[in-house]
Amino acid sequence: MDPRPAPRPDPAVSTRRSDRLSAIVDAVTARETVRVASLATELGMSRASVRRDLAVLEARGLLRRIHGGATSRPGAEHPVRYRDTRNRDAKARIAAACVEELPRRPMAVAISGGTTTTEVARRLVGRTELTIVTNAVNIAVELAAHPGMKVIVAGGTMRPESYEAVGPMTDRFVEGLNFGVTIMGVDGISAAGGLTTHDAVEARTDQGLAERSQRLIVVADSTKVGRVTLSQIVAAARATVLVTDTAAPADEVDRLRRAGVDVRLV
Repeated sequence: MDPRPAPRPDPAVSTRRSDRLSAIVDAVTARETVRVASLATELGMSRASVRRDLAVLEARGLLRRIHGGATSRPGAEHPVRYRDTRNRDAKARIAAACVEELPRRPMAVAISGGTTTTEVARRLVGRTELTIVTNAVNIAVELAAHPGMKVIVAGGTMRPESYEAVGPMTDRFVEGLNFGVTIMGVDGISAAGGLTTHDAVEARTDQGLAERSQRLIVVADSTKVGRVTLSQIVAAARATVLVTDTAAPADEVDRLRRAGVDVRLV
């Protein structure tokens, strides 16, 4: 038996791989089909490493391998850990503008799961006058680590794609609460389709958060504006404010404003 301790994983290597996987997912999403040779050149990797990463992503249901490359899986929802690297600058601006919408007085604020809502939550550290209610475990853990933050976590069935608790248990929990503001992330928002998400069960839970709130602030980068996904949460007119970035399609922004949504471009 070898008495030497097993080597510990190098965090830098793990981070680099996470970045690589995210970059590959982004490339497949943007181009639908990618070639191993192109990815190897773009990412500075060997073709063998690209093939291994493609195999990992296929096993996770994020793409489909084809001869010499990979193609997207229609309707696939990418987990938060892969979406977190996208449009970071826009999400940071959106989050900062969203926080400015919150008055400095005691209030219950509900926050749904998502990468942009997580950015908002990070900027609420120190706002001890707020009671934060969330069904996103990653947001709850991040905020609860700071003294003075009051965080209430909804229970339910965990969605690995978004780290959110959803389902009947979560819905019953939400039904007994009232919120001054709900901050919601979505997979799509349009005047015709309303607020939408990939998962029907999640849509039902998000609907409860919206309906129990006096104001509904939607935070969504421009790639979500004009997009319609599987399940409607609520109609667009239910949103009080949409905070998005200046790359949002102007025609859809106009339609949302005509529907009664206060659209803030940052």
